Amino acid sequence: MYVENGCYGGKILFIDLEKEEGKRQAIGDSFALKYLGGDGFGAYFMNKYMDPSVDAFSPDNIIVIAPGLLTGTIFPTAGKVAFFSKSPLTGRWAEAFSGGSLGFTLKQAGYDAVIIKGKAKKLSYLVIKDDEIVIKDASHLAGLTTRETAEIIKKDESGKFKEFSVASIGPAGEKLVKFASIDSDERQFGRAGIGAVMGSKNLKAIAVYGSKDIKVAKPDKMYELFQQYYTTMINHPSFQDDGKYGTGEFLEWMNSQRGTFPTRNWREGVFDNRKQIDPYYWAPRYVIKNKACVQCPKPCGKAFVLKGKYDAMLDGVEYETLFALGSNCGVGDIEAVAKANELCDLYGMDTISTGGVIGFVMDLYENGLLSKEDIGVDAKFGNGDAMLELIEKIARREGIGDAMAEGVAAMAAKLGGDATKYAVHVGKMEPPAYDVRGIKGMALAFMTSPRGACHLRSGAYALELTGKFWKYEGVDRLSSKNKGQEIADMENFMAVYDALGVCKFSRGIFLLNFYDALDAAIGRGFSEEELLKIGERIHNLKHIFNIKAGWKREDTKLPEKFRVPIPEGPSKGSYVSKEEEKEMLEDYFKARGWDKKGVPKKEKLEELEIEEFME
Repeated sequence: MYVENGCYGGKILFIDLEKEEGKRQAIGDSFALKYLGGDGFGAYFMNKYMDPSVDAFSPDNIIVIAPGLLTGTIFPTAGKVAFFSKSPLTGRWAEAFSGGSLGFTLKQAGYDAVIIKGKAKKLSYLVIKDDEIVIKDASHLAGLTTRETAEIIKKDESGKFKEFSVASIGPAGEKLVKFASIDSDERQFGRAGIGAVMGSKNLKAIAVYGSKDIKVAKPDKMYELFQQYYTTMINHPSFQDDGKYGTGEFLEWMNSQRGTFPTRNWREGVFDNRKQIDPYYWAPRYVIKNKACVQCPKPCGKAFVLKGKYDAMLDGVEYETLFALGSNCGVGDIEAVAKANELCDLYGMDTISTGGVIGFVMDLYENGLLSKEDIGVDAKFGNGDAMLELIEKIARREGIGDAMAEGVAAMAAKLGGDATKYAVHVGKMEPPAYDVRGIKGMALAFMTSPRGACHLRSGAYALELTGKFWKYEGVDRLSSKNKGQEIADMENFMAVYDALGVCKFSRGIFLLNFYDALDAAIGRGFSEEELLKIGERIHNLKHIFNIKAGWKREDTKLPEKFRVPIPEGPSKGSYVSKEEEKEMLEDYFKARGWDKKGVPKKEKLEELEIEEFME
């Protein structure tokens, strides 16, 4: 009843690239209500349909694409869709979320998830046009950028640029750069290297067209809610600043008020040369218009156009990129940062990992562990031109770029010796723009994130940096006490957003008040308690996948740089000790109902009704 009458497409599409065939399977109410969609469907299918121990580049690794439950409805900011796979960068769980039109179009084609396995015989692209499934030759697209690929496919398939939604990889994905990304509508599925998994499958792109209506159970109620939520959103304090300056609008606050803006490969928490990379400087100078995802009234995207020394046209620059290709590499020139952002998007590389490995190489260079001859450029911090050359080398796996394309953890292991002291990663993932030495709950969140160092799996930075959010208040960001339940709760909270397909920039507006929205969408409301239980189920399934992939407790450890006190600024002197790391992790395992090794207990799995997935 809920699937049939609600906003579900009602079908899962299975694609076998080797056999060049597609099969469909209907979903039922009990499954839908247990996992909702998006993140929940991904967590279930990744455990159900593959062996987590297989190599990430094996044809037996799968890719799951799943829009959120509310994606495609008029609920504000509900436009998210996710890719799931096993990561070639970390060897564990991989997920990447984005907006754009892909999730909306998949729902219009009638699918709540697509599951891709196998390897195409030659470079190909997949066309999903309602019930028509075709695998086509993509040899003419070899080596092209993500933008070129999407434009050619859209023109070839429809003759119009707006009918098909295309997700494509660039040269980096074809070269199996282990943090290769996927681009769709100038939005990126960035983290964990799923673009490289597509490359390993000879899958250059996925093109989707759907002609079906996306219905909801109670249209009048959904429309009334839309009006209500739209008014709430546009009157919210964050609406104006995000609309004018994008996701980086709080950069200066992070830098000067909190001292937690990672700089020069995490040497400092304050960037002294930050003026130009602050959106309050560059947005009025380079942005020609604001951009929003499908179904979003909040245009936090920025159409950035650059002409002069560098020519660039991109949707950016996001906060994480301002850190990764800005402060982390010591580059204060916004034009160099924007050009680097564009290159990453076109070549198909995650900007956070790209900036992480370049900052690592720059640190090694300045400390005499790599020479100019080793690198091929004068890789000192702040050299924007050197950063751009290194991006080119990584994308093509040329020279030192071949080692850099493996990621910080693998490169450090290959170099050995003192190089490991400068390697900043958690679970083999380069971390985002939050200096956890001064945000200790986020240090724990980096350790417990299923995909390695991540800010979005918990979103706890908002709580930690302000001291209050949702049901928490009085939180001390410089203390390691009582972090376990906090991070577990926030991870469950955020898993709900990822299952519903609602943008996390809305979390402070909606919290978990989705009862009426879900009742309007599928005819069945969920309380906050019910939603959190689903979020907990999802997070545990991801952890089960990682355990089967070989995860051990020691894989969570923090890098040596996090044990060195922040040298200056508001968080001066703060760091995360080994004792604090151990204390927080044990507190978290207890809050999760896991044993001391981090393995879920039988009674917890039974409570969540997922015991079938854990031997």
